[in-house]
Amino acid sequence: MPSHYGQFCPVAKAMELLDERWTLLVVRELMMGSQHFNALRRGVPRMSPALLSKRLQTLVRAGVVERWEDGNRVTYRLTDSGRELEPIVEALGRWGIRWIPELGDEDLDPHLLLWDVHRSIDTEAVPDGRTVIAFVFPDVPPSNRRWWIVITGDGVDVCDVDPGHDVRVTVESSLRTMTRLWRGDLAWAAALGSGELVLRGEPQACRALPRWLKLSSLAPTPRPVLAAG
Repeated sequence: MPSHYGQFCPVAKAMELLDERWTLLVVRELMMGSQHFNALRRGVPRMSPALLSKRLQTLVRAGVVERWEDGNRVTYRLTDSGRELEPIVEALGRWGIRWIPELGDEDLDPHLLLWDVHRSIDTEAVPDGRTVIAFVFPDVPPSNRRWWIVITGDGVDVCDVDPGHDVRVTVESSLRTMTRLWRGDLAWAAALGSGELVLRGEPQACRALPRWLKLSSLAPTPRPVLAAG
């Protein structure tokens, strides 16, 4: 049930809608360009379909999201009200990456990581034609250990089943290392220099990979300087 604070305070009224579990993460996915139910599900892979549907219905009723039907295809978009939440969600992300940097094992998810990575590819930096990047996480159970990003002139796809195309470069690291790199907690040079991350494949592709894979939009967030102990 939604929280009701019984206060006229505008912050309290806003939180009656926004502090339900997953709500702001659904808004984040809409901000990032997901418009269809299955795409939204991939951005919140641990959220049940039933709960996602419920949260979308609540956001539509509140006027934060609009729902469009075109035949059997349903599209969700942020309204003017929803777009006003964008700087709030971004500020929460910057605050979180600055002040809550710790990542537990339960926070690491290859589905979410590769979904985020695939939609931040710098397609203009990637050579024309088809480019396939493979990812191997040796510390992950075999069913989720191997992933592929396929880049063509038609777009970028992420696959958890071998697409059957030649791979230009393979990235091998722990899931934690790749997640820290994506977040900006770890630099490419440091990851490669330490051996925590290994690139295999075409030499030119290995050199170019850091240009192809743009990091999280929050990666440049300045971290606090810790006082010497």
